[in-house]
Amino acid sequence: MKSYSKFVTASATAALSISAGSVYAESPFEDVSKNYEEAVQFLADNDISKGMGNGLFGTYESIKRVDAAIQLARALGFDAKDTYEDAGFTDVPARGEWAVNALVEAGIASGKSSKKFGSNDLIARVEAAKWLALGYELTIDFETTKTSFADVNKNWAPYVDALQKSGMAAGKSPSRFGAGDSLFRGEWALFLHRGAQIPDGFELSIIHTNDTHAHIENVARKATVIEALREENPSSLLVDAGDVFSGTLYFNEFKGQADLEFMNLLGYDAMTFGNHEFDLGTEPLAEFIKNARFPFVSANVNASSDSHLSSLMNETVTDAPMDGKVYNGIIKEVDGEKVGIFGLTTAETKTISSPGDGVVFENYIEEAEKAVSSFEAEGVSKIVALSHIGFQDGGGDNDVTLAKEVEGIDVIVGGHSHDQLDEPYIDETGDEPTIIVQANEYNKFVGTLDVIFDEDGLVIEYAGGLIKVDEQNEDDTYVFEENEEVKNILATKYTPAIDKMKAKVVGSASAALDGERASVRTKETDLGNLITDAMLAKAKTIDAETVIALQNGGGIRASIDAGDITMEEVLTVMPFGNALAIMDLTGAEIKAALEHSVSADLDPETNTLSQNGAFLQVAGLKFTYDSSKTAGARVTSVEVKEGGTYKVLDAAKTYAVATNAFTAKGGDNYEVFKTAYEEGRVSEPGFVDWETFTEYLAANPQVDASVEGRITDTKLPQ
Repeated sequence: MKSYSKFVTASATAALSISAGSVYAESPFEDVSKNYEEAVQFLADNDISKGMGNGLFGTYESIKRVDAAIQLARALGFDAKDTYEDAGFTDVPARGEWAVNALVEAGIASGKSSKKFGSNDLIARVEAAKWLALGYELTIDFETTKTSFADVNKNWAPYVDALQKSGMAAGKSPSRFGAGDSLFRGEWALFLHRGAQIPDGFELSIIHTNDTHAHIENVARKATVIEALREENPSSLLVDAGDVFSGTLYFNEFKGQADLEFMNLLGYDAMTFGNHEFDLGTEPLAEFIKNARFPFVSANVNASSDSHLSSLMNETVTDAPMDGKVYNGIIKEVDGEKVGIFGLTTAETKTISSPGDGVVFENYIEEAEKAVSSFEAEGVSKIVALSHIGFQDGGGDNDVTLAKEVEGIDVIVGGHSHDQLDEPYIDETGDEPTIIVQANEYNKFVGTLDVIFDEDGLVIEYAGGLIKVDEQNEDDTYVFEENEEVKNILATKYTPAIDKMKAKVVGSASAALDGERASVRTKETDLGNLITDAMLAKAKTIDAETVIALQNGGGIRASIDAGDITMEEVLTVMPFGNALAIMDLTGAEIKAALEHSVSADLDPETNTLSQNGAFLQVAGLKFTYDSSKTAGARVTSVEVKEGGTYKVLDAAKTYAVATNAFTAKGGDNYEVFKTAYEEGRVSEPGFVDWETFTEYLAANPQVDASVEGRITDTKLPQ
């Protein structure tokens, strides 16, 4: 395996720029100002220049051609002990002969004439531009005849242009390069230092987001960040690893189209599907895809049998993708190099979302291997996976396993697990390293990754980090200003409707209601009781025989403060729009479901159940369990409220049980519910959870919910 390294320390909050982060010893020179300090120390540390003696570097002294040649030769790695062809110059001092000969032999420098190098002449800025462009092998367009500088003629224009585009040099003013001006030794040090930072190989820059979940309230600042990154590197790829859908009022109102307008405006290059893209079935997703001005990649989602998605799917890898279509993979050309991009979505989507029967989630390892093979068959050796399977997620598929199992993936841009990877993770299992990145959630961060490939397409260097979109200064102002165009679109087109929804009061709570993740996924809570009471009340209007309601803790996403309850709070608590379902279950099946509900491992720190989205909040029954017992044999008693009194659960009796459609179809791995659904024992009235909840609040405007012993762990002190 070839060597690779992390080539920068990426911290791009305010500066939005990549720079080499080296730590130097204290400068030995007395005449070096702060602007030149790092560059001069770089030359000293790397034996490129020892200065002029007597503690002076000669920062503001003009540099002679022979001295510039010696320093450039050293910086480029030429060795004074090696033998080079004699260039034939008669004016080169012995100390500089090796360097001049080396540069001439390499085609980097030339003499003033066939016999004279011009050793003691001062090197002009345009001459320096040519040496640097040739020496550092910059991309030079020899057809260039003009630059933005009036004092650069056509003979020097290609080299000055190359320096400008590489970021190595700017002019002395917007219209003047200082073409004939001589260089100070300090300026030459700056050039050589910058040259040392230019990657040796093809550099791919990726800007990435994931799990934004309709949090577009800060999209104007996000736009500023992305535009600055794109201005810094116009060839950057902008990609998303899924879960744009679900999470805020913007999604409830606009079903992803608000997010999409800004994604189109920012110029995303590709996106893969997250599990939440399927929360409302496939029709809203199909509209999202159709209106996108970029392609989607999905190697393991087969929707050929889905009525809404089938016409959009293309089971192929292509170098000519169309906007608003889905491909197994796409090939993008970046600075003349081909880059392959494919997508993966977690197989858990089938159980944690609502994709319907027409969507199949195929094995992610097998489909990734196929995608890599397809790219390689097209001569593509630089491969990026947009992955919505989680970083080290325990759901059976994750990025670390993908990196270990599938050879040939260079970069994995991840999502699903909401990990905040402040630095890239590198896996070294196979013959080639794989870099994994993920940018947390909710548009809090924009991720950056720069990867350098060698000529064989192998990652040899990398750098990455997260830019905090809402970063603030010490005076509490935002570091990033809002993009005015994006700000105006958000304010005029989308925010008014959201403000109306936010302002609506739908009830009142006498005390705060606990919907914290650590609570609703481990124990009975007052908010869980209120939600299931509302569900049971609604179900009884449809089927009066309904006696039980069950709500998965993972579907409760926030608490409610004491006082007025607004629509904003309700939709934040229940953002997924899950519809009501009523199941016919035996007592034995109900007990099996309760066992699954409390099957999580014990948390060693709290000695209570670990958080589990499958944990059920309940109404119409109460049960006890012993968490110290083996999972699957913990439930010790179950009673069902019938006719106003609690009765022992009858294993053979059939009960009508309300839940949400997600859980009823086997979400959170409720196999017992999935069986009932497949056997036709589930009806789907279609009332969404937040509507059911707000109806209940309207009928009971003064909420006084409490924890009342519906769920009891007998292991704990009572």
